[in-house]
Amino acid sequence: MNGNDNSDRNWLFEVDADGLAWATLDKAGESTNSLSSAVMDELAQLLDRLDGSPPRGLILRSGKAAGFIAGADIQEFTQLDTPAKGIALVERGWQLFNRLATVGYPTLALVRGHCLGGGLELALACRYLLVVDEPATRLGLPEVMLGIVPGWGGMLRLPERIGPQAALDMMLTGKSLDARRAKRLGLADECVPARVMDNAAALLVLSDQPRRRPPLLQRLLNGPLRPLVARGARKQVGKRARIEHYPAPYAIIDIWEKHHGNALAAPQLIDSIVRSPTARNLVRVFFLQERLKGFGKASAHQARRVHVVGAGVMGGDIAAWCALRGLTVTLEDQGMERIAPALQRAYAAYAKRIRDPHELRNAMDRLIPDPEGHGARSADVVIEAIFENLDAKRALLERLDAVIRPDAVLATNTSSLRIEDLSSGLSQPGRLIGIHFFNPVARMPLVEVVAAAGADGEMLARGSAFVRQIDRLPLPVRSAPGFLVNAVLGPYMLEAMRAVDEGLAPETVDEAMLAFGMPMGPIELVDMVGLDVAMAAGKSLAGGAAEAPCCLRERFDAGQLGKKTGRGFYDYAQGKAAKGAAGTAPAGLAERLVAPLIARTQTLVSDGIVADADLADAGVIFGTGFAPFTGGPLNYWKSAKG
Repeated sequence: MNGNDNSDRNWLFEVDADGLAWATLDKAGESTNSLSSAVMDELAQLLDRLDGSPPRGLILRSGKAAGFIAGADIQEFTQLDTPAKGIALVERGWQLFNRLATVGYPTLALVRGHCLGGGLELALACRYLLVVDEPATRLGLPEVMLGIVPGWGGMLRLPERIGPQAALDMMLTGKSLDARRAKRLGLADECVPARVMDNAAALLVLSDQPRRRPPLLQRLLNGPLRPLVARGARKQVGKRARIEHYPAPYAIIDIWEKHHGNALAAPQLIDSIVRSPTARNLVRVFFLQERLKGFGKASAHQARRVHVVGAGVMGGDIAAWCALRGLTVTLEDQGMERIAPALQRAYAAYAKRIRDPHELRNAMDRLIPDPEGHGARSADVVIEAIFENLDAKRALLERLDAVIRPDAVLATNTSSLRIEDLSSGLSQPGRLIGIHFFNPVARMPLVEVVAAAGADGEMLARGSAFVRQIDRLPLPVRSAPGFLVNAVLGPYMLEAMRAVDEGLAPETVDEAMLAFGMPMGPIELVDMVGLDVAMAAGKSLAGGAAEAPCCLRERFDAGQLGKKTGRGFYDYAQGKAAKGAAGTAPAGLAERLVAPLIARTQTLVSDGIVADADLADAGVIFGTGFAPFTGGPLNYWKSAKG
């Protein structure tokens, strides 16, 4: 290549012998590209330079192994303390990307790896978008997850490319597309293997190939039929999020419908979104999530083989998830008749996620039934996931301890037993750690990594690295009854059942907490957990109270154990809770119900079960679904105090 000019701090620029310009974003001092103000200013200067000497074409690509661009620089969002700053941030990206979209030479975004938020808005402003066919390639506009809107042209250009229904689905949920689906929808013009990506990009940008237009119906839906689409979208959003808690998805629909995706045409709306408590708290949650991810970097150790003992719902689903994430998994239980249902559940779950029959077969091949337990000897991580019985677990762990490799991680998935009590018979008690998953494994992002007194630090670090490797969030906690998540849920569910004992309908109690922002009401949660589990937790659940609530005891005695038996507080004959109409909740009911959860969270921080208030908030949000827009229970309590 010639015309080399690498004077810029973040962009590397060169012109090849064919007159093609290549601009490579390699953000200084960072492992991931993001669109900070400095990066955007440099891109503007690059376009200034090309105005004077236009290339035959311009290709934008990434110099990072991690991916294309992760989005805007989230740190800059925390500095938007005036309306003017919020509008200026939107204006900068909107105007720059509009300029890129109207240059006189062809442009192409070469996307390999993640292309999210502002990164996708930049790619959409190019004439062509080429994606690399790899699992890591993901394209999306997840701004709604931060309580904000894609204001740099995404609300304009994504509906133009793929039609408004698919575009709104992406923008309102934060969902991303893989490379092949991006090509099928028309978001990407080409999808190619990595080995030919540079040549394919050069050929495409010089091809003068017209962009594929969406079908006529999609163009009509993006034009005169917008109100019809907007009405349907508002109805769908209303089922998932209340406008008082999450205003951003409603703002996206309004700006697309009424202002053709131009956020600058609604400055007051933008200010109310960008500087809202919801956006501030969701940005806080983003940084909490990044902190949890950081615990997975404590060890460079990468697992390849996992052995799970216990093929029940929890153990089977842990094994299935690990195999889905690319690990070789052996699943042990007492005979194939116990393992077979776990394999059937895994196949059904995989079939919903994996379209390619070859990939589906590969995932199933990685999940190996192992009734004799041979896989334990070669595994990097060994997880005990049998029923909650101290003696049975101790006997199993002692057997495993005698055969597994000295450097293997030995973990228990116990939800209620102390690690110290389980490890006392091991040759090295400090090697046993807790790796506590939540149900359903495939949906719950948090995993508690539990340390007993005298735990081996390297094993804890490897455990956290393993949790990140399977795309879960590790939360370090100390060994104590219920650890963090179950310990805070107990008093919350107890208080809800006390309200039922006082005469409130379960529907009324649940509706109060749904209105508060919880993803599920506490009474339905008891049904999901199981009334037998709630009873067995005894005083731990009751926070020291001697008596279980009458409503719990009566149903338990009648064999109504919740969803798994078809009936608990609700009837599940149709597969989901059959609820009657909710009555009017007494004033302050939600605050009353959440108070014991907050109090227990504070106690666990004070007792050092979790290191600090921020990690406690992160654990309760990602482990229970506690209303993310509040920033977590302790953040909510602090804000409520004023």
